[in-house]
Amino acid sequence: MPTPRKNDGPRPPAAVSALGLRKSYGDKTVLDGIDLHIPAGSVFALLGPNGAGKTTTVKILSTLVTADAGQAQVAGHDLATAPQAVRAAIGVTGQFSAVDGLITGEENMLLMADLHHLPRREGKRVAAELLERFGLTEAAKKPAATYSGGMKRRLDIAMTLVGDPRIIFLDEPTTGLDPRSRHTMWQIVRDLVSGGVTVFLTTQYLEEADELADRIAVLNDGGIAAEGTAEELKRLVPGGHIRLRFTDPAAYRRAASALIDAARDDESLTLQLAGDGSQRALRHLLDRLDSAGVEASELTVHTPDLDDVFFALTGGADVPAHSEETVR
Repeated sequence: MPTPRKNDGPRPPAAVSALGLRKSYGDKTVLDGIDLHIPAGSVFALLGPNGAGKTTTVKILSTLVTADAGQAQVAGHDLATAPQAVRAAIGVTGQFSAVDGLITGEENMLLMADLHHLPRREGKRVAAELLERFGLTEAAKKPAATYSGGMKRRLDIAMTLVGDPRIIFLDEPTTGLDPRSRHTMWQIVRDLVSGGVTVFLTTQYLEEADELADRIAVLNDGGIAAEGTAEELKRLVPGGHIRLRFTDPAAYRRAASALIDAARDDESLTLQLAGDGSQRALRHLLDRLDSAGVEASELTVHTPDLDDVFFALTGGADVPAHSEETVR
């Protein structure tokens, strides 16, 4: 299956790049030669079912485990030859909180400052600024065990930021959070990226990827099943359509005569045609309407959502090849 790509000139510099990454555990192949190119200052989301290799990818790129084959660079440093330089440039928030519940939020922050070898005065300043930034100042003196799930997650990311990383790996950061806390986390991610940070996000919440990611890759059976923007991926699966609504019955009848392949609803004066919503499809439809001398009162494009994409790509459904307009 082709990956949606755009012919938009040279690719921007990569914060993370990988070529042919492979990893097996015993006789189970987890990653079977994946390629990645993640521009600096963007959000990249890696989707996939449980066991697809999302966490393994994060562990490799953050130097926690070694790939069996392939090459990767993170923040301009080679994983194999300069792992220490990679570690100095990144932050990692795993699926399970690194917060120590027996000490206070402030003490957790100061512990991280010590691990980054910050002078004591500098460590206190950084800790105080991050606690305030994440809305944790009032709770700073309380044991972290008393924090809600959302507060622990915010503290977890605040701790990750102590070393001022330019690349952050967030491995399913909102799992188990309530909707309000999840939206708070989304805003934190947006704020990080607006400050120039690159975020590598793994998630099982498709809405989360749709909301945050500049580009999304779907990992399945050890490989990248598809990669592109959310809109490009949505156009990979069938079910999209274009709906035309008319207020003038005469215009509706002329349009119906010109668009004989459209499904008609004579009561609501609407026509519906299969279409992926691409520029080419819309231009062709508008040309047909112009030839008939008809103008619709309303045109809406309906595309499948990421749930449809996810199930199609990971559940064995046939996904049609995309048009050349989105192939880079």
